[in-house]
Amino acid sequence: MANLDPRVVSSFGEEWRKFDHVATANAEELKIFELYFGDFPWQAISRDAVAFDLGCGSGRWAYFVAPRIGVLHCIDASTEALAVARRKLADHPNCHFHCASVDEIPLTDDSADFGYSLGVLHLVPDTEAGIRNCVRKLKPGAPFLLYLYYAFENRPVWYRWLWRLSEIGRRLISRLPFFWKSKVCDIFALTVYWPLARFACACGSLGMKIENFPLSAYRNRSFYEMRNDALDRFGTALEKRFTQSEVRSMMAAAGLERIGFKAFPYWCALGYKKR
Repeated sequence: MANLDPRVVSSFGEEWRKFDHVATANAEELKIFELYFGDFPWQAISRDAVAFDLGCGSGRWAYFVAPRIGVLHCIDASTEALAVARRKLADHPNCHFHCASVDEIPLTDDSADFGYSLGVLHLVPDTEAGIRNCVRKLKPGAPFLLYLYYAFENRPVWYRWLWRLSEIGRRLISRLPFFWKSKVCDIFALTVYWPLARFACACGSLGMKIENFPLSAYRNRSFYEMRNDALDRFGTALEKRFTQSEVRSMMAAAGLERIGFKAFPYWCALGYKKR
């Protein structure tokens, strides 16, 4: 059985058709990209490097990676998502597109100079197996960048309880047909994401500590990004969360070493395949 959830694949195909990021402001997308790739060892990556983007979605991260290397394999289980990515990356002929799940990555083992999977592998049935399959495609010593949803272990108890309440909403909303699911998430972005994000922004400008303010990470984000992420969060039928120690253990078990975590976002980690 393929390591994917058909409901998730279908939902994200529809999501990327709605939020294709083709016309979004590159400045905002670049800032988000740099949050993930800020510590990536670009200085050690050659211009003719071969890499893969596992779960490329709309291609919004590949857009910034492709100009830096020789070949970028954009892999996604959704044909709809790949159609969006092709449009987004039309000016980058070094992007090759593959419709495949994480257990069917169409690359030779030990062949890629680096790889990354951002916000994807917490949406598959077997996350640890997914990480192993990604690492298998890397050359020895190659870096792998991973982002998985965190389990709020670094947050106050009340914050974790608030998330549990939100889980009720996710389980209900994710069962709706896409049209209604999309509309509900747009309303949620307007009535919850936007007010809380702007409140955090205002408090931050007054010098208040806002690290534990709900949705404070969106304080400088556009409403487009809020709508996209509201659908991303509440529209998916499968969501898994991991502690930092669990992420580290899975990465180590997959054959990665020198594993390091960014201070934010949680949990974004970089590891290197053992030689």
